[in-house]
Amino acid sequence: MKRLLFLLPLFLLFLASCTDASSKQTILRPKLTAADLAGTEKAIFAGGCFWCTEAVFERVQGVKQVISGYAGGKEKNPTYEQVSSGLTGHAEAVQVYYDPKVITYKELLEMFFVAHDPTTLNRQGPDVGRQYRSAIFYQNEEQQQLAEAYIKELDNNRAFPKKIVTEVKPLTTFWLAEDYHQNYYDIAENRSNPYIMNVTAPKVHKFEKHFKTKLKPQYQKGV
Repeated sequence: MKRLLFLLPLFLLFLASCTDASSKQTILRPKLTAADLAGTEKAIFAGGCFWCTEAVFERVQGVKQVISGYAGGKEKNPTYEQVSSGLTGHAEAVQVYYDPKVITYKELLEMFFVAHDPTTLNRQGPDVGRQYRSAIFYQNEEQQQLAEAYIKELDNNRAFPKKIVTEVKPLTTFWLAEDYHQNYYDIAENRSNPYIMNVTAPKVHKFEKHFKTKLKPQYQKGV
């Protein structure tokens, strides 16, 4: 009986997944205009559920906007349900608009590898499938070289107990996810979602402590 009680929280956690999008709230923060994003560059990362990946990068100084979406597959205009089936080839990903004068692509790479586990193949925590794979979608040769070099550095230094399995692939098309996925973690109504409480929140808190000096001022309080 005691063993069953011990396993119950774990069972409930695995019932909760990134596919449990119970909220249909609209975007909390306004979309930025082309003028707002002038001078920014883009980085595209996939590190499991995009609710988690979006939340951590949104807190970083120099990051202007983070958009959740899908990348790496062949299906055009994929829906969340299609991607969640694992049949489209897409990964849940985020597009990060950042000011290179404030933060570099190399620094974003460092944050990406802290924000998720790059050694689990097609899996992050309770989320299993190719849509949750670890991937970097580069847009130019410089991004490719920086990503591949950093992965090699981490492996050589044995930064993780297992070899990194992160894919480094050229970006074809980044498809925007539905509005209700944008800024999902920071919408108050979503904080009671079991997945947010048990998976996303711990990841965000870990990230905030690790990169406290790199956070936007509003996120430094209480860290």
